[in-house]
Amino acid sequence: MEDSVDRHLARWRGKAPYDETVEAVITRMQNLTKHVAHGKRRMVEQIGLQDFEFQTLHRLAARDDRRATPGELAAELLLSPAGVTGRLDALEQAGLVRRIRGTADRRRVDVELTDAGHAKWLAGMRFQDEVERQIVGALDERERARVNALLKKMLLRAEELAATDTHPAAGADRRG
Repeated sequence: MEDSVDRHLARWRGKAPYDETVEAVITRMQNLTKHVAHGKRRMVEQIGLQDFEFQTLHRLAARDDRRATPGELAAELLLSPAGVTGRLDALEQAGLVRRIRGTADRRRVDVELTDAGHAKWLAGMRFQDEVERQIVGALDERERARVNALLKKMLLRAEELAATDTHPAAGADRRG
């Protein structure tokens, strides 16, 4: 059965200097990522949030006590403190988070995920889980384990290259 990547490769065969198998692997990963991202866009629409709001709830839900300081959230979300304040204002108005003053230090403010915020986050996670299961459902358990192991191997290599700031073209000369 032919997929969109097969058609892409056929269009470019002989016209660009690349390893066709590498191009196929990378392009399929990119296309799968687009399908997952489309599912995520549908999910946030379904639960009535914007992606950045869902990401804020997601960071809080991952914590055992469902709390974080605005500074911690800003760091995790790669935002300025001012940027996270605007997000928190909207989420607080919607009843999805609340700000709590510290008892020992009144200058400290924690942001806590409310029960309503947790329910909204959980609905989104269930929706996203279904989208991802439908995609991965094309594979049986052995295939899933194999693909997962191979993707992990590739990701470890990419992270290694990024950590050493190795230019991908420089790595090509050392492969031998």
